[in-house]
Amino acid sequence: MKRKIQKNTWQTLAQELKKNHFRVAIFGSARIKKNDLCYEQVFELASEIGKHHFDIVTGGGPGLMEAANAGHEHGRGKNGAHSIGLTIDLPKENFPNKHLDVREHFAVFSKRLDTFMMLSGAVVIMPGGVGTSLEFFYSWQLSQVKHIPSLPIILYGEMWEHFMQWVADFPLKDGYISPEDLENIHQVRNEEEAMEIILKAYKACKEK
Repeated sequence: MKRKIQKNTWQTLAQELKKNHFRVAIFGSARIKKNDLCYEQVFELASEIGKHHFDIVTGGGPGLMEAANAGHEHGRGKNGAHSIGLTIDLPKENFPNKHLDVREHFAVFSKRLDTFMMLSGAVVIMPGGVGTSLEFFYSWQLSQVKHIPSLPIILYGEMWEHFMQWVADFPLKDGYISPEDLENIHQVRNEEEAMEIILKAYKACKEK
């Protein structure tokens, strides 16, 4: 039996922020369907995250967000890990999926992104469009300028391999960014590589 989605206020999310939980944010396209390989990859990764008792944070909508929340629900069983959705006003793809324990709705992207960063100890970037790219660059910039503690930003899949080659060929080569700006950016091709980085981040977090 699925848990009911809570109709939350900021106070409920504020209480969640106070908990000493390790959380993983997963960003990705809302347009990818259940029969897509990428959907299955996100489901399996989120399931593994749930098995390790880690919370998960997504945009709470359809597509890869739904895959992440559903996979987490499948993997965690009754271990108490939470599935959190931060939804946003959009002209389309604007409905929450059915696998959330905590939901907070936002009208402003910047406030939503700041909340993602407050909640998350690691970030996974799956394939996606403008919204996913915004989430990636926002995470990267805040980390670069040290407005948030350093956290791993995990780029999953071939799409990001091509992008990081462009980064090396242009902004890095031309001196617009420094090599150290790439130290917390990780490229992975599968769930095992992603989980290895997430587990290292969890261990580092517990040792602080």
